[in-house]
Amino acid sequence: MHRVKRWLIRNGTRSFLVAMATVARAPGDGGPRAIGRFGRWVAWLRGVTPTTDPIELGRVWQRAFPATKHVPIVLVDATTAYGEIHTPCPLRGTGDLEACHRMMSYDRAFVGRAGGRFVVLSSQAEPGVRVCRVAMRNEHLPYEDLVHAHKRARWR
Repeated sequence: MHRVKRWLIRNGTRSFLVAMATVARAPGDGGPRAIGRFGRWVAWLRGVTPTTDPIELGRVWQRAFPATKHVPIVLVDATTAYGEIHTPCPLRGTGDLEACHRMMSYDRAFVGRAGGRFVVLSSQAEPGVRVCRVAMRNEHLPYEDLVHAHKRARWR
């Protein structure tokens, strides 16, 4: 039974990500709004409430996923939780960081419900990058030092 559950989670997650990437790559701005609404709805269903603690922000973000082992929190400092996304992304290696940014509307909305900001520091959409690096910080704190991958890549 355990193998069946793992198979369902793995294939369900893969299918979900493919659908999200398809919506994120569609023309217009309706996709990111829909993805964000979905993220807020899932956060509401999971009972996400505001927090100012960076450790808790990281834990909240992990609740957006079926398996936390694929989205570890790798560092927490006084203001920020840093995580990684190990799940293979359908945008991996495409160079389409704008679609990645739109796709991550889900994560931003989920963390936003907890009163945090979510920033993708490096993306699997970048050539050669196998793991996304992300950061979460209270929305009332400055975050200019956290450079979004899609903005950083634009200036290379």
